[in-house]
Amino acid sequence: MLNLNSTPTNMTTQPPQDRKIFFLFPLALISLLLLGTLRILLDNLKNNQIQILRQNKFLKVPINVSENEIIEENCNVFEGKWVWDNVTYPLYKEETCPYLVKQVTCQRNGRPDSFYQNWRWQPHGCNLPRFNPLKMLEMLRDKRIMFIGDSIQRGMFESMVCLVQSVIADFDHSIERVPPRKIFRIEEFNASIEYYWAPFMVESISDHATNHTVMKRLVKLDSVEKHRKLWEGVDVLVFESYVWWMHKPFINATYGSTENVQEYNVTTAYKLALETWGRWIESNINPQRQKVFFATMSPTHLWNWEWKGGIDGNCFNETQPIEGPYWGTGSNLEIMSILKGVIEKLEVNVRLLNITQLSEYRKDGHTSVFGERRGKLLTKEERSEPKTYADCIHWCLPGVPDTWNQLLYAILLQDYRNH
Repeated sequence: MLNLNSTPTNMTTQPPQDRKIFFLFPLALISLLLLGTLRILLDNLKNNQIQILRQNKFLKVPINVSENEIIEENCNVFEGKWVWDNVTYPLYKEETCPYLVKQVTCQRNGRPDSFYQNWRWQPHGCNLPRFNPLKMLEMLRDKRIMFIGDSIQRGMFESMVCLVQSVIADFDHSIERVPPRKIFRIEEFNASIEYYWAPFMVESISDHATNHTVMKRLVKLDSVEKHRKLWEGVDVLVFESYVWWMHKPFINATYGSTENVQEYNVTTAYKLALETWGRWIESNINPQRQKVFFATMSPTHLWNWEWKGGIDGNCFNETQPIEGPYWGTGSNLEIMSILKGVIEKLEVNVRLLNITQLSEYRKDGHTSVFGERRGKLLTKEERSEPKTYADCIHWCLPGVPDTWNQLLYAILLQDYRNH
């Protein structure tokens, strides 16, 4: 007899859990498709916003100056000490900045230590704001900054480029060499960082950027005519001129007639040149729109008996800063006094970047035998004679010039906050 309540052997019933999976799988698939579509839409929106921002060169983004970036008015940021900091310094890596010339790439050139990269300048009584490349670029939006001087100033220019280039897209910047200038352009910010070769600041026979005479020097103490055309209209000007004046105690120069070449005492010539430069500043700078800085002398460390009594050498093999009070004979106090005197008399505000004392301590920061001489890296034989070939004038990068730019950045940031 047929049992009507029995279940046929060829028919099965799905367990409840399997039925849930059966219904949930399509829902999960639809959710993934929706999420993928939404992500594509958001990415496109983000890319379009970035493109709009980049195309709109006049869109300014307000800079937030935090409390810990404010420098107290009574704090002299140029007085302080160097402190070891291998956690947050250097501010960039030598190998990540392609804009450094061979003269300053000490690691690539074989320097065995990198300690010189890990010292941070600490002012007495306050802290320097850490260099923020995006804030610096925002302050430079729609502006030009120009570093004017000799190869020391070129190092400051390269330092600034390296400090900001890490946050700029590869396709959004370019560098152009138009002697006597180098121009680093940042398209997104409609800004440029520039370098201008003028070792004496006034005109001279050494004004060609690459083919300039070193031994014979002739300076026109009363003229900046050739230079001024490319200085005019620049928003931030940073001048420097010292080392080229100090080759000998006297220098050949003209004042007035170019036929009347005379031998001038260097300090007298320097003062006349500064006064010529000052007249141009007063007649051409608009204080409402332009800022002018003058970097004081970059010290040399040519004789280590100045910090190590009784030893005949130079900066070669130095790996630590000098501690305590120190002022080397390579930094001329009379020149410093002349510079301060001329600037104080100007009706236009020119601010001193007083880099001399803080750099005096850094006997360890020079390129030494790990740089160039006459456009070529030193040979093995030349490196074995540091007394003759060590360069104790120029600085390795990353290194001391980064601090000069950090000081410049700090001052510009305070200006931004106050205005």
